[in-house]
Amino acid sequence: MKTLIVIPAYNEAENIVRVIEELKAVVPQCDYIIVNDGSMDNTVSICKGHGYHLLALPANLGLSGAVQTGMRYAYEKGYDAAIQIDGDGQHDPSYIQQMIDTMEETKTDIIIGSRFVTQKKPNTLRMLGSAIIERAIKLTTGVTIKDPTSGMRLYGRRLLYHMAYGVNYTPEPDTVAYLLRSGARVQEMQVSMRERTAGESYLNLGRSIQYMTQMCMNIIFIQWVRKRSEL
Repeated sequence: MKTLIVIPAYNEAENIVRVIEELKAVVPQCDYIIVNDGSMDNTVSICKGHGYHLLALPANLGLSGAVQTGMRYAYEKGYDAAIQIDGDGQHDPSYIQQMIDTMEETKTDIIIGSRFVTQKKPNTLRMLGSAIIERAIKLTTGVTIKDPTSGMRLYGRRLLYHMAYGVNYTPEPDTVAYLLRSGARVQEMQVSMRERTAGESYLNLGRSIQYMTQMCMNIIFIQWVRKRSEL
């Protein structure tokens, strides 16, 4: 499958070279595109200096806008699939080809790189939030997604158009739940993830609680009033 790696990047100057050079070494068979989301640091100048493939947004649109830009690029360039990975180096690219192979073999629409297919969730506040979102998805779709907040997701061609042009198709658990109810085939694959080594995560304690609350509201209530898409 012709696959594009989409890397949304906001203030990832300390990480982006390491991330891209590892991608080029580990999965040279895949193309990549960095979507700079209005970074305030020198992410853009570093990418241009290294000749990296780059789309630079004129302002900060947030993760959803950056990912949608990458998905639109993938759809318009005729890719069979696109995988989202973070620009901070937490996602190990050695799993990408296995995810692609699994999608080809199973004809699945989404492959989620999951930390918890065979591993148990640690007892932390953040993982408690993940467990609550997991239960909300199970309640509304009948499907168990053990790592619903994983940002490492491979989307097949059937979903690229919706992710590129659809309204409210965010790279978040509520979209996964909505797509499940629309007939998408979703599968998890065990991966391991790294800790961020540089820069700061957007999610602090307060934002994590707000995020969990919003996702559960969307999954349990708001998603039911959305018009069902034809996949």
